[in-house]
Amino acid sequence: MKATLFKSLFIAALVITASCSDDENTERETPVRATQEALAQLRSAALEHKVQNFQINAEQTNFFTTESGVMFVINGNCLSRNGNPVTGMVDVQVVELFERGTMLTTDKPTMGTLPNGDKALLISGGEFFLNITQDGENVDEDCDIVATIPSDITGGADTGMTLWKGNGGDQDCDGIDDDCDGFVWDQNVDPNGDPIEAEIQNGDQGERFYVAPFGDFGWTNVDRFFSDPRPKTTILVEVPEGFNDENSRVYLAYVGEPNALAYLDTYDATTGLFSEHYGQIPIGLECHVVFTTEENGQWLYAIKSVTIADGQTIEITDADLNIATESELEALINGLP
Repeated sequence: MKATLFKSLFIAALVITASCSDDENTERETPVRATQEALAQLRSAALEHKVQNFQINAEQTNFFTTESGVMFVINGNCLSRNGNPVTGMVDVQVVELFERGTMLTTDKPTMGTLPNGDKALLISGGEFFLNITQDGENVDEDCDIVATIPSDITGGADTGMTLWKGNGGDQDCDGIDDDCDGFVWDQNVDPNGDPIEAEIQNGDQGERFYVAPFGDFGWTNVDRFFSDPRPKTTILVEVPEGFNDENSRVYLAYVGEPNALAYLDTYDATTGLFSEHYGQIPIGLECHVVFTTEENGQWLYAIKSVTIADGQTIEITDADLNIATESELEALINGLP
């Protein structure tokens, strides 16, 4: 009799659980469409959560190391404020992004500008933001800052890496609070117009580092273009009705490339389709299409794993959508193959 009672309770629990699950799915079939402001706030919060703060003396050369082990060298004698040398303590803000999960939640994909103005995927050796202020006012840097990046946190040393500057098209991205919609990377060049390389150096224990000198505050990246010999195509992504390029994003995470994140940067309001319209996606590529938006202060997302076909259209429906916190979504994206 006890066994029968236990079996009945177990079946009842399953029915209740299934009923709750069905209710949740029903609710998510028609989620509230996010506003542009709500999605922007979600991305801004993700970025704020990754800010690291340091203080350095502006009257000496300073060395400090971030949570991921990146060492920055800043010559305090090169700092100025309103044209005058800075003295005393200054505040340093740093953000470092090494995985595609954090690149996604902060909306800092690795899309670089080609010489003809098109965009293509970059393989990153580390994205970082750096800014210095004193008493709340921005400080200027009159000589290079040097970042030394352990290559073991980027998948190993990769030759051909150069430095890139992040920007938002016509928007300023030098401040942590700047709205950088349409974020893209432009290659840093020397006075002769040649790309500035990230030198690979060996440590005393056999470890390897990227040495990256840069002269501008804001976003800097160590990158090279993704290379694949297969024929290329343009793909389209159809998203649920009510979503567009203002209240949602569509990204591509390539299988086997954990330090890169592509972004479908065009949207046709007539067709309701997102696209990477430059024709840079390799046919036969295995990747994950990631749709993101906001719902009730959390991330609403969908992930579809696909193999790219010529001229492919990928459909995302309301039934594909799920809810996650910031940390949950980052872990999901980082965990993709």
